[in-house]
Amino acid sequence: MDAEGLKEICEPLGAVTVKRLFSGHGIYQDGLCFAIHIRGELYFKGDADAKARYEAVGSPPFVYEMAGKPKSMNYWRLPPSAFDDADELKAWGRLAMAAAREAALAKAPKGSRAKAPAKRRRAPP
Repeated sequence: MDAEGLKEICEPLGAVTVKRLFSGHGIYQDGLCFAIHIRGELYFKGDADAKARYEAVGSPPFVYEMAGKPKSMNYWRLPPSAFDDADELKAWGRLAMAAAREAALAKAPKGSRAKAPAKRRRAPP
């Protein structure tokens, strides 16, 4: 899928930017990467809270091989039902953006960390 196709899929989430990333694409909103498209699959960012939700709907994490061993990342395959339901896509998108914001705060230098905003998550279906 190309950048325009990814923007079309993510249209219910608002304006996104798509950039080439390794052998796929990174999808950004507000300067934060909240999704990746690689090997023909779309993965949304997750965190500890999101992991159980993704597992509950049977969505696996993105896994790659490093030094002959499988490594997983905090990106989870978007459930197929979200492609046909804008509200569900928005719910997963909010979860992914919250995880992206948290990851960015964790990476920020300690002196520049602002207090994290209160979590406002709507549980995906």
